[in-house]
Amino acid sequence: MAADTNMTTSVTGGDSLRQDVNEPYELANMVWIMVSAALVWIMIPGVGFLYSGMSRKKHALSLMWASLMTASLVAFQWFFWGYSLTFSHKAGKFIGHLDNFALMDVLAAPSVGSDSIPDILFCFYQGMFAAVTGMIMVGGAHERGRLGPMMVYLFIWMTIVYCPVACWTWNSHGWLAELGSLDFAGGGPVHMASGAGALAYALVCGRRHDPVADKLPKYKPHSVNSVVLGTIFLWFGWYGFNGGSTGNASIRGYYAAVNTNLAAACGCLSWMFTDYFRHGRKWSTVGMCSGAVAGLVGITPAAGFVPVYTAVPIGALAGLASNLAADLKHLLHIDDGLDVFALHGVGGFTGSILTAFFAADYIAHLDGSTEIDGGWMNHHWVQLGYQLAGAVAIPAYSFVVSAVILYIMNYIPFLRIRLNPDEEFAGVDKSEIGEYAFDWEDGLVKASAPHDQSPESKAPSTLEGELPV
Repeated sequence: MAADTNMTTSVTGGDSLRQDVNEPYELANMVWIMVSAALVWIMIPGVGFLYSGMSRKKHALSLMWASLMTASLVAFQWFFWGYSLTFSHKAGKFIGHLDNFALMDVLAAPSVGSDSIPDILFCFYQGMFAAVTGMIMVGGAHERGRLGPMMVYLFIWMTIVYCPVACWTWNSHGWLAELGSLDFAGGGPVHMASGAGALAYALVCGRRHDPVADKLPKYKPHSVNSVVLGTIFLWFGWYGFNGGSTGNASIRGYYAAVNTNLAAACGCLSWMFTDYFRHGRKWSTVGMCSGAVAGLVGITPAAGFVPVYTAVPIGALAGLASNLAADLKHLLHIDDGLDVFALHGVGGFTGSILTAFFAADYIAHLDGSTEIDGGWMNHHWVQLGYQLAGAVAIPAYSFVVSAVILYIMNYIPFLRIRLNPDEEFAGVDKSEIGEYAFDWEDGLVKASAPHDQSPESKAPSTLEGELPV
């Protein structure tokens, strides 16, 4: 029995019946990470509200459904083997082992991601990151994806795309971590991976059916209120997303929160002014929201590494780059109608590269323990190469593997990923759910109409660059 107890103690970090397993940890650190995890959770429905507002009415509920489906499905996947594949203490350079399968032995031992908090708390916190990433990615199939296959794809994608990429980046054994690539809170695993995965989803699904066959369809958002509400949830939740990524309640976490707020504000202004001069001199609300998200994405890999004044160019350049990248879908002829790739793929790439220029060793050391060589501000020129390694490898891996998964699924009859034309015209809400976000207004007749001809939902957007996430 004594031998068994000792083995349990070494694996889990203590025997709670014989000792206080909280003793090695500062309780303030654990409180801050727990609060941060709750803040990150609110981002999942935040993405749902944002996506829902940008869609047409007959598809609006399906995107809110997707947010809660993602929160639930990824929670199970993370418990089942996701956490072990990502943050196993015995991980290799590319993926973890299954020694923590079904959260076996995940308790009070210091986590591999942050030794200032226990495994179980770190698991909870990182599980929120995984769910947000999955929700961003499924936006690639909006208004035409079948929901059952979407769940299958999401589970597979989290297992063989997100978990390896997060292991590369954040597990101390991962090849990018060992190389010296810097990613504070997810420019690669969260944003570039989800942006590339969404682009593959949109490509394999094909363009939405539209009377103008030679152009990608464009529709005005059906509810700018929902777009604003989703942006509010995201901006609010991002303080936990970046602020908690220190793994402790140190000045560095609060510094990261200031960087986050400033970059979001500058991205907001950058996108709005760009749209003002490019598209009819209107102060676009949707453009402001898109820019805020772009700024948040851009600062994510940098927030805990860069001086606060550099959050201004990071946010502004991420907003500008994402705005211009929104036109890429027309060049590529890929119907990424929510511009997931432009905002998250390009925004994440921009932030990751700018981290190489602005990272400073004294900012990282604000937590009292983290030591980095810094970026160009410390004359550490090779950091740009390290950042490029992650910024190229992650989206390339995600896009290729995502496309392969989807093409294989399309050859399996019951896993066909796209609705047929009649179902698509009726709307995902009617075809797949049988409930409606606006039943009180539209009723069954409008919801089942083959094509919504109402001006507010059919008229093309006057602001091409403002189609967001």
